[in-house]
Amino acid sequence: MNANVSKIKQAGLKVTPQRLAIYDYLVNTDCHPSADTIYKNLEETTPGMSLATVYKTLEAFKKNNLVIELNAGDGFARYDAITENHSHIVCTNCGRVYDLFLPETMNIREQISNLTNFKLNDERLIFYGVCPSCQADEE
Repeated sequence: MNANVSKIKQAGLKVTPQRLAIYDYLVNTDCHPSADTIYKNLEETTPGMSLATVYKTLEAFKKNNLVIELNAGDGFARYDAITENHSHIVCTNCGRVYDLFLPETMNIREQISNLTNFKLNDERLIFYGVCPSCQADEE
């Protein structure tokens, strides 16, 4: 059985062609797409796909911890199938979002909780700067 089919089933969701296509797309990309981007990339190859289907599916995936939603500061919700704790870095020039797995930040929730006595549910650590590709274009 396909690993992505298993993950969707384990999350308690019915596996539909649309859900599988959306999850496969998210698992196989590192671009942190918006719902519109997902729709545009899948609409021709996935029968029954509508933008509303994409939004409803992403909402179900979020509720069942199959994806995380992040706001990179561009006014669009972006989605990431890597749900374990990690940071992101955003290029302020081209808008690309990159994953960052920094050991120093992996236990930041526990440190902040201990420091403030807050019971923390989540955190999003996002850095902003100009990526090497855009820096090269500026030269």
